[in-house]
Amino acid sequence: MTKDFVLEASVRDIIGKKVKLLRREGKLPAVIYGYDVAPTPIVLDTLETEQVLKEGSTSTLVTLNVDGNDYIVLVRDQQKSIINRDLLHVDFQAINLEEKVRAQVDIVLSSQDAPAVEEHGALLVTGLDTLEIECMPQELPEEIVVDVSVLENIGDTVIVRDLDLPENITLLDDPTTMLVVATPPSEIIVEEEEEEEELLDLELGLEEPEVIEKGKTEEEVEEVD
Repeated sequence: MTKDFVLEASVRDIIGKKVKLLRREGKLPAVIYGYDVAPTPIVLDTLETEQVLKEGSTSTLVTLNVDGNDYIVLVRDQQKSIINRDLLHVDFQAINLEEKVRAQVDIVLSSQDAPAVEEHGALLVTGLDTLEIECMPQELPEEIVVDVSVLENIGDTVIVRDLDLPENITLLDDPTTMLVVATPPSEIIVEEEEEEEELLDLELGLEEPEVIEKGKTEEEVEEVD
């Protein structure tokens, strides 16, 4: 049985840089928009919201109660501090349960080991974290499982069009996009070394890290709050 996720919220009149005060009080600024509701600034309890986002997925339906009015919503965007990963802002989209909806669904690999890993020491590299699909809201899957048992040799790949999904779900990503590939260990080692060099550059101050996910600065987040 799918768990019901409910969040309580109130209309927010504090916007801009003043939302820092809300965050210090354990409150989370957010916005709701979409079906049957104009774009509206709202505020929620930060800890409760973080718990729901942790237990749910990118395609989880949430009931958002805003001052006594219930809306069925999807989480469309989250802004977090890139330094300590604190949740700064959330966008909720209200949806119509009678109409198809587009959503990003998390990709997970099947639990069984790939033969290429067991027999050839391959490492599995994923190409996407989510897939965009379209279906009725009640039919949204919590995740899409990629079967890695078909990866028998190094170089074997699973792409989007290889997925076997129910007819009621329409995949919107490029069908030729790679989902997972069995890669020789040596290639992974080179990539890890390059990543370590990039991290070292950041620590030495040779590059400036972004402050917010998706390229937003904290000032920009506060302006749209």
